[in-house]
Amino acid sequence: MSDTPKETLRTAALYYHEHPKPGKLEIRATKPLANGRDLSRAYSPGVAEACLEIKTDAANASRYTSRGNLVAVVSNGTAVLGLGNIGALASKPVMEGKAVLFKKFANIDCFDIEVDETDPEKLADIVCALGPTFGAINLEDIKAPDCFIVEKLCRERMNIPVFHDDQHGTAIVVGAAATNALRVAGKKFEDIKIVSTGGGAAGIACLNMLLKLGVKRENVWLCDIQGVVFDGRTEDMTPQKAEFAQVTDKRALAEVIEGADMFLGLSGPGVLTPEMVGKMAKQPIIFALANPTPEIMPEDARAVAPDAIIATGRSDFPNQVNNVLCFPFIFRGALDVGATEINDEMQLACIDGIAELARATTSAEAAAAYKGEHLTFGSDYLIPKPFDPRLVGVVSAAVAKAAMESGVATRQIDDLDAYVQKLNQSVFKSALLMRPVFNAARAAKRRIVFAEGEDERVLRAAQAVLEETTETPILIGRPEVMEARCERFGLKIRPGTDFEIVNPENDPRYRDYWTSYHELMQRSGVTPDLAKAIMRTNTTAIGAVAVHRGEADSLICGTFGEYRWHLNYVTQILGNASFSPHGALSLMILEDGPLFIADTHVWSLPTPEQLAETAIGAARHVRRFGLEPRIALCSQSQFGNQSEGSGKRLRDALAILDSEPRDFIYEGEMNVDTALDADLRSRIFPHSRLQGEANVLIFAHADAASGVRNILKMRADGLEVGPVLMGMGNKAHIVTPSITARGLLNMAAIAGTPVAQYG
Repeated sequence: MSDTPKETLRTAALYYHEHPKPGKLEIRATKPLANGRDLSRAYSPGVAEACLEIKTDAANASRYTSRGNLVAVVSNGTAVLGLGNIGALASKPVMEGKAVLFKKFANIDCFDIEVDETDPEKLADIVCALGPTFGAINLEDIKAPDCFIVEKLCRERMNIPVFHDDQHGTAIVVGAAATNALRVAGKKFEDIKIVSTGGGAAGIACLNMLLKLGVKRENVWLCDIQGVVFDGRTEDMTPQKAEFAQVTDKRALAEVIEGADMFLGLSGPGVLTPEMVGKMAKQPIIFALANPTPEIMPEDARAVAPDAIIATGRSDFPNQVNNVLCFPFIFRGALDVGATEINDEMQLACIDGIAELARATTSAEAAAAYKGEHLTFGSDYLIPKPFDPRLVGVVSAAVAKAAMESGVATRQIDDLDAYVQKLNQSVFKSALLMRPVFNAARAAKRRIVFAEGEDERVLRAAQAVLEETTETPILIGRPEVMEARCERFGLKIRPGTDFEIVNPENDPRYRDYWTSYHELMQRSGVTPDLAKAIMRTNTTAIGAVAVHRGEADSLICGTFGEYRWHLNYVTQILGNASFSPHGALSLMILEDGPLFIADTHVWSLPTPEQLAETAIGAARHVRRFGLEPRIALCSQSQFGNQSEGSGKRLRDALAILDSEPRDFIYEGEMNVDTALDADLRSRIFPHSRLQGEANVLIFAHADAASGVRNILKMRADGLEVGPVLMGMGNKAHIVTPSITARGLLNMAAIAGTPVAQYG
C-alpha cells in the first residue's frame, strides 16, 4: 500500500531538513584566511584597529562588521503558526526557515535565536541585551498579549528597528491586498463596514492598519471565540480588543455580518458560513486567512456570492496573504538607511509598493515560477507573488525613502534610482554586467525583429524592451494569437499598437519579401514557389529578409529549434564579403565573476583561422560589458607538450594572432585549470603574457565549449547571457531554447548597440 500524500510530504520534509547536512543555515567567511598575513588582519593584532574605530564612533560598526546587514529572528515558541505553544527548541526549524527567507529574498544575513523564556518582561530584557550584535530585530511566534509587551519594551529601549512580523507583516500584506480589493470593487476605505474574527496579535494589528488606511473605527466589528466584542464585556478581554468594543446588543458573528463589505478572518476553520456570506454587501471582500483551513473555503463562498473577492493564507488558492511579501523588503530598506525604527510611514510605503507592483505588468520571472497561473491584476491577483524579483527594488526603495522623509534614517541615500539598480543587481545576476550594454543601447534607436513573436518569452521581452530601452520591437506572428496571449499573460502591450508586426499569413509586404529572398537565393536552387513557401512558414528567414531590406536593424531568433538550422538562413540572407559568422560567445555569470566561453555553436571543429577570428571577435565583444579581455586558448595540450590534435590547431591560431599587433591579451595553448589559476600557470610557464585569471576561454572543439557552458549553467548556477553571434555586424543573434524572457531582453540590448561602435 502506497504512502498517503501527507506521509509522503512528511518524509520529504524531514529528509530536506536532515540532508546533505542538518538544518537550513551555515556560516561562511567573507574575507580570505589563507595565510599569516590574513590572520593578523582578521584577528590579533589587526582586529584592534576596527574595535577602536567603533569605540570612537558606534556608527562605524556598520562599516567594519556585519551588524548593518544582520537581523535576529527571536522567538520563545509560544505561538508557532499552526502548531501553537511548542516551546523554544521545537520552534527552531521555523526560525531557521525565516532566516533563509531573509537571505533569499533580500540578501540579509540572519541569526535565529530561540529563547527559553515565557515571561515577557524578561524576554524583552534578553532581546535588548542583544542590541550590540544586530542591526534589527524580528520578533516571531510569541503569543498574545505577551508579544505586545515584548515589542513595546524593546522599541522603547533599543535604537534599532524592532518588528513583530506576526503583527505588522501580516497587517502590511493585508493592507496591500485590501487596497487593491477595494479598487477592484470600486469602494473606499472610509465607506466600508468590516467584520473581523480572531482578536489575536495579527488580527488587532490588521485592524489598526486598516484604520490608518482610512477605515472608520465605528465601522469595525470584532468577534472572537466569545462572540462580539462589545462595550462592557469582561470575559476574555484585553486592552487591545477593548479598543474595538462596540455599543451594541448584538452578540454573534451572524448578527453583525449583515451588510459587511469586508470579512477579515484570522481565527479558525468554518467560522464564516455560506449563509453569513449571503448577508454581506454586494461583491464582498473575504479575507479568510486561518491556516491550514480557512474560515470558509473559496468555492463555498463563491457558491453564494459569485462576485466575491477572496484571499486566503494558502498557496493553492489565488491571493495568498504571505508575510514574505513584506518582511525581507521592509528590513532591507530600513537597514540600508540605518533606520532607528520601522514607523507608520515606512509601513504605509511598504503597502503602497506591494499594491502598485500587483497593478503593474507581471514580471517574466514570476510568470515562470508560477507557470499556469493567471497573473493579471484583478479579483484573483490582488498582490504580487513572493518570487516576483521586482519586490526588492520597488518595496525596499519605498521604505528607505519613507524612513529618510520621516526622519528616522541615520544615513541618506542621495540617488534612489541608483539604489534601486543596486537592489535589482542582487536578484538579476546580469544587471551589473549588462549596464554598459543597456546604456549604449539607450543612446541609439534600433529596430529589433523577433522571429518567434508568438512565444510568451518573446512577448514579455518585447514589453521589457519598450520599458527599458529606446528600441522598437518587431514581432513575427499572427496578430490574433499575440493579442490573445498578451491578454492571457497580463501584458499591457498589443500588436499593431505598441509594437510592429509581420504576419506570415497576411502581410502587404509578402510579395516584396519573397521576391527579395528569391533574388538572393535563385542561384542556390530556390525557385519562386519555394521562396513563396519559405516566406509563409519560416519566421527566421522572414526576419532575416526584414533586416536585409532595411526594415529592421537586427534579428533575434532561436527560441526553439537547432542553432545551425537558424544559422543556415541567417548566413544565406545576411552573410556577405563583410559579414560572416566568427563564432558564438556565451557570457556565463558566476558567483565569483563573469567568464566568457567560445565557440559554443558555430564551428564544430574550427580551423586555426576560425579560432583566431573567434578570439578577435571575443575581445571586441567582451569590451561591450566594460571589461578588458584576457583570453586563453584552451586544449588538452599544455604549451606545446602535445604535437598534434587540438594543441597544434591552437598553436597555429596563436601564430596568426601573433602575426600582427593586437590590442588585447591572449595566451595558449593550455588546460582550463591553467587558464584560471595564475599561480599554477606561473609554475608551468613562468613567462606567460597572461596575468591573473583568464576571463575568456576559447576552445578548439564546439563540444568542449558547449559542455563547459552547460556544466557551468547546470552545476555552478551560472547565468548565461547570449550566445552572441560574432562577425555578423550585430545584424542577427541566435539564442537557444533554454533562454528566458530576461535573457531575450539582454540580447535585445546587445543587438541594440550601434554597429559602428561594436561590429
